Amino acid sequence: AITIAAMAAGAAGRRVASTSASARGSEDERRARGGPRPRQANRRVVVAAPKRRATAARTALEDERCSRGRRPSPRQARTRRVAAARSMAGSLGFELDRSKHFDEIWRTSPGEGDNIVGVVGFGSLLSEKSARSTFDSVLNFRLGRVTNYRRIFSHVAPIFLERGIAKRETKEMASLSVEEGTEADSIVVSLFDMKAEEVPAFIAREEEYRFVAVQPKELDGTASEGLHVMCVASCDEDFISNYGKERFMERYGRYDIERVWADDLLPCPVYLRHCVLAAEKMGSACHDSFLDYTYLADRKTSIRNYLADRPEILTELPPDHLAERYGG
Repeated sequence: AITIAAMAAGAAGRRVASTSASARGSEDERRARGGPRPRQANRRVVVAAPKRRATAARTALEDERCSRGRRPSPRQARTRRVAAARSMAGSLGFELDRSKHFDEIWRTSPGEGDNIVGVVGFGSLLSEKSARSTFDSVLNFRLGRVTNYRRIFSHVAPIFLERGIAKRETKEMASLSVEEGTEADSIVVSLFDMKAEEVPAFIAREEEYRFVAVQPKELDGTASEGLHVMCVASCDEDFISNYGKERFMERYGRYDIERVWADDLLPCPVYLRHCVLAAEKMGSACHDSFLDYTYLADRKTSIRNYLADRPEILTELPPDHLAERYGG
C-alpha cells in the first residue's frame, strides 16, 4: 500500500512539473515572438487619471507628508496667508509685500486654473482699452467701488517728461494716486484680474507707489471676490528704502526732480483729460465720482472745480503720436 501511494504521489508530482515546464515553454515562446503578455484573471487594470486628478493626488500627498512633518505644505501655507490677509483687510486694507509678488492675495481663476490677482484701476485704467494695452491679461473688467479712499494728483511721473507732455514751468506734471480719506469718501473704480505671472512687470511699472490690498465692492454693494491690489500714495523716503538712492537719481535726478511726492504740483493736462474722458465713457456714476472725489495736491480743490477754472484742458488735444494712447 505504501509503495502504491508513493507511486501515485510521484506521478502527481511529475504531472505538476510537466505542466509548469509547459507553461514556461509557452512563456518563452511568447517572449521570443514579442507577443503580448496574457492578462491574468484577477489582474487589476489601472487607467491613467486625468491631469487634474493627478495634480490633486500629488497635492494631497504633499499635504499629508508635510502634516506628518508638522509643517505646512506650499499650498497650505498660501491658504493660511490668504486667510490671514482677509482677516487683516479692514476698511483701509493692508500693505502687500512686493518681494513676494502679492501672493497673499492670489486666487485661482475658475476657468483655466491659473493664479490671478485682482487690480483696482482709478485713473487711466478706468479705460478698458487702456487696461488691455497695458496688461497682457485683463479678465472680468467691470466697475466697482472702494470706500475710505480718494484720488489725489500729488506726484511727478517721469513718463510725462519723457513723452514731452509735462509742463515744468507751471509744475503741471503730476500723475494720480489714491490716499486714505474719510468714511464719506467713496470712489468708483475699475476692477479686473491679471494673471499672477504679470505681477513683476506691474510692480516695475508702478514702483513709486505703495501696494495695498483692499476689499472693493461691486456697484450693487456686494463684496467683490477676493482682495485687490491698489496703488496708494507713498513718499520719496520709501522709494529710496525700497530701491536705493542710485535708482532714485537714475529715474528722477536726470530731470532735476528733487521731490517726487509734493504738495505744490498740478495735474499733467494731457493725462488729466485722458482720465476724465475715460471716466465719462464708463457712465455718469464713474464720471461724477472722478470729478468730485479727485483732488489737487492741496487736498482741497476737486477736479470739477479745477476744470471749471481751466476748461481749456478738456479741449487741448495731445500730440498726434500720443492721440491713441491718451484718447480716453
